[in-house]
Amino acid sequence: MKKTDELYSGKAKTIYRTEDPNLLIMDFRDSLTAFDGEKRSEVPKKGYYNARISKKIFELLEENGIKTHYREMLSDHEMLVDAVQIILVEVIVRNIAAGSMTRKYPFEEGQVLNEPVIVMDYKDDSRHDPMLNEDIAVALGLATRAELAEIRRTALKINEILKAYLDERGLILPDFKLEFGRRNSEIVLGDEISCDTCRLWDKKTGDSLDKDVFRFDKGDLAAAYREVARRVVPEIFD
Repeated sequence: MKKTDELYSGKAKTIYRTEDPNLLIMDFRDSLTAFDGEKRSEVPKKGYYNARISKKIFELLEENGIKTHYREMLSDHEMLVDAVQIILVEVIVRNIAAGSMTRKYPFEEGQVLNEPVIVMDYKDDSRHDPMLNEDIAVALGLATRAELAEIRRTALKINEILKAYLDERGLILPDFKLEFGRRNSEIVLGDEISCDTCRLWDKKTGDSLDKDVFRFDKGDLAAAYREVARRVVPEIFD
């Protein structure tokens, strides 16, 4: 499968068309941004680690009945995926209060939530991804109520799978972001699941092993991502 023209270039990935209109190539880059693009950097092997972590997690989810856009890896940082119609709703699943949740609401940093909290945001950088409720999402034509209910159920199932999987590898999952799309008549998981889209804490030390290391100058981002990759995809270090 070969790239043809560039379809879209985002903050950390570039999407290319292929000779098959139903398939795309997702190229994970070493670039990263924070605070709506105000902070930018390049980190060697970041794209590689995120691509391999995403591959492993997509395969795990597929094995557990979650439909995804993932097909196969074409290289260390290029992933072949189904061309899906992205639903412009970012789904954030929160297990522990952290980040913006503690800035906007009276939660303490690190407070374990009684049950997972799902937040949905409108995927629009120009509007700084405002929070949605179901009525606004439907009014904007982003998704139907039935689709939103399915997305919520799937997000909660993914949460249970990931929490258990990462716990076994010494990682706590405070929160993470998901994106979904339509593949013909079905809803499937798209985008990526990686250190860029998850908040991850070391189970023993509580240290951040995610993009917060970059956001808040907590240390060596490459070392943090490498450590997560070492636990999730140890085979790439053989």
